[in-house]
Order: sequence, then C-alpha cells, then structure tokens
Amino acid sequence: MKNVIVPTIIVGAALLNGACATKKYVAKTVDPISGKLDQVATKSDQQGQKLDQTSQSLEQTRQTLEKDETELNATKERAMSADGRATDALKRADTAGQKADQAGQRAEQVGKDVSDLKGVVSNLDDYKPVGQATVNFKFNSDKLDSDAKLALDQMVSGQNQYKRFFIAVEGFTDRVGTDDYNSALSRRRADAVVAYLVAQHNVPVYRIHMVGLGKMKQVDEARTRAAQAKNRRVEVTLFSADQTAAAMKSN
Repeated sequence: MKNVIVPTIIVGAALLNGACATKKYVAKTVDPISGKLDQVATKSDQQGQKLDQTSQSLEQTRQTLEKDETELNATKERAMSADGRATDALKRADTAGQKADQAGQRAEQVGKDVSDLKGVVSNLDDYKPVGQATVNFKFNSDKLDSDAKLALDQMVSGQNQYKRFFIAVEGFTDRVGTDDYNSALSRRRADAVVAYLVAQHNVPVYRIHMVGLGKMKQVDEARTRAAQAKNRRVEVTLFSADQTAAAMKSN
C-alpha cells in the first residue's frame, strides 16, 4: 500500500509541476500579446478620436466654404448689377456728352448769328429799302403761285452784293372771316414766303423779320372782288445799310 501511494504522490507532484510550468509559459506568451492588443486598442481609439475630430473639422470647413460661396455669389451678383448700372451710367453720360456737344455747337452758331444780327441792326437808321415785292394769294390760300415766286426771285436777285441787310415780311388778308382766323392765315402766308427765300435763295433765316397782320392795313377799302384780291397779299422789303444802298437813296 505504501508502495502505491508514493508513486501516486510523485505523479501528482509531477503533474502539478507541469501545470504550473504550463501556466507560466502561457502567461509569458499571452501577457505580451494582451499588452500589445491593449496598445493597439488604445491607438485605435486615439485614431478614431482623431478621425472624428478630422471629420468635424472637414464639416466645419465645408460649412465655411458653403457660406463663403454664398457670400461670393451675392457679391458677384451685386458686382454684376453695379457693373450694369455703371455701363448704363456711362452710356447716359456719353449720350449726354454728345447732346451737350451738339447743344454747344448750336449755341455757338446761334451766338455767331446773334452777333451778326447785332452788327446788322446796330443802327436801324442806317438801313434803307433797296428792294420790294408784293405777292398775292388766292382766296383762303397760303400757297405761292408762279407769279409770286418770280416776284421774289427778282427782289432778292442782288442780295449777295449786300453785307448788312435784312428782309421784312408782312402778311395780310382780306376782310372775309374772323379776326383770329385771318391773323393765322396771314402768318401762314408770311411763313410760305420765308420758307421760299430760305430754301431757294439761301437767305439766312435770322436776317428775316416776319409778322402776320391779318385784316390790318388794307390797301383797298372797297368791297369788290378786285379790292379783296389786292388785300390778300404779303409785302416783302429788302433793307441794307451798305454804302451801295446809301448811294442808291441819294440818287
């Protein structure tokens, strides 16, 4: 019996020693791996946190970019609108400048014309009639006939020899009709004469003085058709202050 127990104890001790050795071996083998796994897990957590931070940073960057893009688009629209307004303003300024230039040219021409006119009529006492014509019109008409045009042609045929001159144009009517109507008709007749002198003989319009006198200054007070025909007229007189005109008067 003693012989059996002793081997059993020996075997048990051997097994126990083997088990302890195995546990130590496992501990030596597994513990470093567990430590490495823990380190890996820790690093993974840290990387996950970094990824989360990076993701948050990217999201903030995206939002910032969207905001900046919106602001840039708004700025671009305002810039385009401002550019359009500036272009329109430049066009209007250019048009205004052209109109100003044209107005300046007209003003300059008017100034010259006025200056010439002042020189012409500086002393009306020096102006003497050097030509005259009377053109007649049909009843209720303001049209020039061939005889009227011929009379005007003859009267102004020598205008170029005068440097200081003007032409007086006075329109008249007969007594038929109202005063207002005849006043307007006499002006239309005078206008017809002025238009003919300017268009056909290049007479400067500023050298022409025109007036419509209607029924005034009847040349024939009779009520006959012949008298009425005489009163439907425009009297045209050429005045000059040149030495030629003075000489003609003295003769």
